[in-house]
Formats: sequence, C-alpha cells, structure tokens
Amino acid sequence: MPDWEGVPYSQGDCWVPGSSGLRKGGVMLRILGPGTKLCDGVTRRELMRVGGLSLFGSMTLPRLLQAAESKGRPWHGPARSVIMFNLLGGPSHQDMFDLKPSAPAEIRGEFKPIATSVPGVQICEHLPQLARLMHKACLIRTFTHTFNSHDPLPFLTGYTDQGFLDQAKPSDPPDVGAVCQYLGMGSPDLPGAVCMPCYPGWGEKWKRRGPYGGFLGSQYDPLFTRCEPTFAREPKVQYYDPVMPIGEPLLPSVDMLPGLTDVRLDGRRSLLSQVDAAFAKTCRSGAVDRLDRVQQKAFAMLTSSKTRAAFDLSKEPEKIRERYGRSLPGSSLLVARRLVEAGVPFVSVHQEIFGKYGHSYDMHENNFGMLKDFNLPLLDRIIPALIEDLDARGLLDSTLVVVMGEMGRSPRVNAKAGRDHWPQCGFSLLFGGGVRAGSVYGATDKQAAYPVSNPVSPGDFVATIYRLLGIDPHLMVPDRSGRPIPIAHGGQPLAGVIA
Repeated sequence: MPDWEGVPYSQGDCWVPGSSGLRKGGVMLRILGPGTKLCDGVTRRELMRVGGLSLFGSMTLPRLLQAAESKGRPWHGPARSVIMFNLLGGPSHQDMFDLKPSAPAEIRGEFKPIATSVPGVQICEHLPQLARLMHKACLIRTFTHTFNSHDPLPFLTGYTDQGFLDQAKPSDPPDVGAVCQYLGMGSPDLPGAVCMPCYPGWGEKWKRRGPYGGFLGSQYDPLFTRCEPTFAREPKVQYYDPVMPIGEPLLPSVDMLPGLTDVRLDGRRSLLSQVDAAFAKTCRSGAVDRLDRVQQKAFAMLTSSKTRAAFDLSKEPEKIRERYGRSLPGSSLLVARRLVEAGVPFVSVHQEIFGKYGHSYDMHENNFGMLKDFNLPLLDRIIPALIEDLDARGLLDSTLVVVMGEMGRSPRVNAKAGRDHWPQCGFSLLFGGGVRAGSVYGATDKQAAYPVSNPVSPGDFVATIYRLLGIDPHLMVPDRSGRPIPIAHGGQPLAGVIA
C-alpha cells in the first residue's frame, strides 16, 4: 500500500498531521514563524495561515462557521452526544454476543455462554463485567450488509458500495459527525466531531473510508488526533500475536510545537503554558481585531483552552486513570468522556491495527487466543469503565455509547483456528442515549450466519442514531454537484431499539 502520511485524501484540502506540522498537499503550515512582521508584531504570512489553518479539520474554513450559524437550531433528542467505539477488523459475533452452544464444534467454537443481568440473555464467558451491565444495554444481533471491507463506512454513514480497498474519497458521503457539524451542533469553541487516536488505517498508512466530511467538504472532517504508542515487546507472530499499545491521543497542536515559533523552549515551564503564552501574545496584538467576525470565531476555536483541557488527562484522579488503564484505547475512551462532558456531539474511537503488532479484530488466525488473551479482557475493562463513569456523572442518559465493528466473522472456523470475513451478520452494543435498555433486537439462525428476524441495514442503524440525536434521518444535504442526498440513505429508525 502507498505511504499516505501527510497526503490529503481529497484534492489538496484534507489536512493530516505531519511530523512537524500540518500539510496541505505538499505544503507545511505553521502558526508562528519567520516572515515579514506587521507593525503590531504579528507576521502577515502567519496571520493568513491562522485564517486558513486546519488544526482541527472541522474548523478549517470560516465558511464552516458561517454555515453553522445559518443552520443552527435547538436539538431535541435524548442523546446530546455519541461515543462510537470501533472494533476495527470485524469482531466475531458468535464468539462474543451471539454464541450458539448447540451448533457443531466447527461452528460454535471454544467459548461457553454465561448468564447476564438480563434474564435469558447470554454472552461470552470472557466478558463477565459486561454481562453484569447488560440491563443497561440494547444488543443488536442482526447488523447486515454486503460491504466486504475493513472500513467503518457502513456504520458511520449508513452507506455501502463495492469499493473494496478504496481509500477515503471526496465523493464519499459524510459521516454522522460531519452532519452534526454541518448543522451547527455543539459548542462554538469546541470541535463538533473528534476521531481518536488517529484516522482509521493510520497504522497501515491507509485512509479507511468513513469518518470524513466527504462530499460536504473536508471542512467538516473531525478533529483527527495523533498517537505515538509504545509496545512492551516484539510480537512472536506478525498480526496474530497482538501487543498492547500504551499511550494517549495527542492533539495536533502538540505535534506542531516545533513549528510554532523560533523562540527556544526554555524547559523550565510546561509546554502547555508556553503555548498559552504564544496564543495570548497573538490575541493581544490587535491583529485578530482586524479579522471579520467569522474568522475571529475560527481563531477563538483554534486557541480554545476547552479543547486542550479535555485532552489533559493529568486532571483525572489516579483511581479513574487506573479504571480505564493506560492502554491507548482506554485512554482514548477517557478523553472521549471528557469531550462529551465538555459538549462535543460526536466522538469516534477506533481500535487501530499497528502493523506487525496487530491489535485488531481481523482474526483470520488464532481467533480464540486473540479474543481470550487480548481483545476480550481489554473490552471487558474499558467499556464498563466508560459506562459506569458516565453513569456516575449523570451523563449516560444523554450519551449514546456504541460498540461494534464493520462486520462479523464467518460461521465456520477455518484450518488456522480463525474466522474469515462475514458482513452478512454482526452485532452492535448500545448504551444510554435513549436506547431500550435490557433488550435484544433481532435474531440469527442456528449458525449465527444470517438474520432470521429484524435485519438491520447500515441505513437503518444510522437513521436510529440520527433520531436519538434529534436529527431528522430523512434530512437532505447537497452532494458535490448540488443534488440532495438523504443523510441516512433511505434508512428507517428502529422503533424496537429506541426507548
């Protein structure tokens, strides 16, 4: 696959974190730096850069803010925010949330079901903490489509096509986060959508389709964080001996610090305080006063302490940090909680694959070992931590938490103890945000291969999310040629999922 680091997915206007700044096409941009200074001490070149900089992706252009002002209105849905946790690769539904203990051995696999807090509902024996929280969840067992690709496109947009191995394209439909931003949801000085810990496919230098503004424009892309995970050991086998990534999602501004200024950082003050001082100097200069109102709002978001504060996990009590753990997925979900607490409408966290270190659900080999020793213990720790944390803070009723992957796995176990791609059936686990708690929606056949009742298309699934957010799922938005396109692509909200 080609190395796409720093290369825009759309024609010159998709911003991606680079090694020392942000790149537009092949051009590195910085906030501060050398150039001809104006009389107030701020360079003309850098002032222009601030006006056009895509630090947050979603805040690139002043016209985004103009659009948000014109479209903004009160939103009345039970969910104020969504946290989407993507189990990238296709989690094995029949080994996690739809076990078939009466099926032949080559179908049922190695795991046994256990009872949950919902009478008659069983899940995998290696998910005991989730089992005790199932009375707070709605389990969809029949998410189905034919898009055989490891992209979150189906459940982020409601759209599928046969573009296997395509990278993100400007003609793709916008995801839920992009539509939230297009409609002006959220706080004016926070990003409307955030994608962590990196864009899906970052570990493979491959821009997977889904979390983008698509044909609405890259100005509606989410804030893409970056990550620098560390690993405790080398894997014994590439891809199928996953090693836990340790770290936290990083704001692009942190990565850009070497390009912010020519002044040497003195090392005696925190990095954050030095950046704050640089921002304050620019704001005091008077140059910002000459920007128009919309540009001033863009600058305010660029320098917003609210965004940076949400990513500062040092403010969290040690007890909370330990509940989530120090893994990259756990830290990302903790930041997600802080973001929705601050008022961000849409946050997606993706369990990325990191090259030879693996760490995804694409288990063509060693399916049961990877689940038992890695994926299921991780999931059984960080999702209960998130749900209980939101609940304790009074945020669960207004936050829709979604746990799922882009597809399921094949009914039959292959010769390498793996399961192969199977988009015909998969699961989605939902908490809070107006869902029917303690319920199961849909049923599958004896092999968990196909839905036998209540199949859920990607369009239906996304329409349900829009309805819970208070957005009309039949709303039309213009594509690149101006044609009206329904945001849920004809999907209908699932009455059996909504409380």
